[in-house]
Amino acid sequence: MRDSVTDRDLARGVRDTLPLLVGVAPFGLVFGLLGRTTALGPAGTLAMSAFVFAGSAQFISLSLLGAGTAYPLIVLTTLVVNLRHALYAASLLPYVRHLSAWWRRFLAFGLTDESYAVVITHYRREMGTSAGDNDPPEEAARGYRRYFLAANLTMYICWQLSTAAGVLLGGSVPDPTAWGLDFALPVIFIALLAGQTWDRASVITALVSGAVALVARDMPGKLGLLLAALLATTIGWGVDVWQKRR
Repeated sequence: MRDSVTDRDLARGVRDTLPLLVGVAPFGLVFGLLGRTTALGPAGTLAMSAFVFAGSAQFISLSLLGAGTAYPLIVLTTLVVNLRHALYAASLLPYVRHLSAWWRRFLAFGLTDESYAVVITHYRREMGTSAGDNDPPEEAARGYRRYFLAANLTMYICWQLSTAAGVLLGGSVPDPTAWGLDFALPVIFIALLAGQTWDRASVITALVSGAVALVARDMPGKLGLLLAALLATTIGWGVDVWQKRR
């Protein structure tokens, strides 16, 4: 019985993540096409997808490599772009604090924007927004962990296969960026947001993030997005605390 429950959680994690691959796979394909034309070459492109596994940071790294940017600056830029994952970790911590440090690190490596959206939605639906007061029962905890793992692995495998497909296609596509594929990923995130439960804190967070991102859109290195995320999350957290104390 226990195995059937945890296997069901694995299957649910894969099922809930599969629709997002429609928006992710084209970007992996484009990265493979572009990466093999840079100093990375085919092997380096595949290695970056395997060991870095951060779509937006990988594309930024390609542009910096093409501009001859020093490697330390590329690493720093990648760190700044991915700082939003610290915010993801903070919101997931109440749901995974019962896991061992090894498991938390392993799941953190595979976390992406898409898998985060899937996992946090699942956790809130199953455990509610007040998770963390008590550890879940052993069987439930195992199921939550496997759901998280399945979502991460589905995204990881898709990214590796689509990158490899782009590398193999090689020069058969002269200008991959002309496909207009950059529109697919925002549509996916709009669909994810539409399915969320919206309370006052969520609405204020969304409004603040959108306003700050618009005002700070010309900041170098996409720092405006980071600023929007930090301010919106802080204000949203403050509103949430205020609501609970009323």
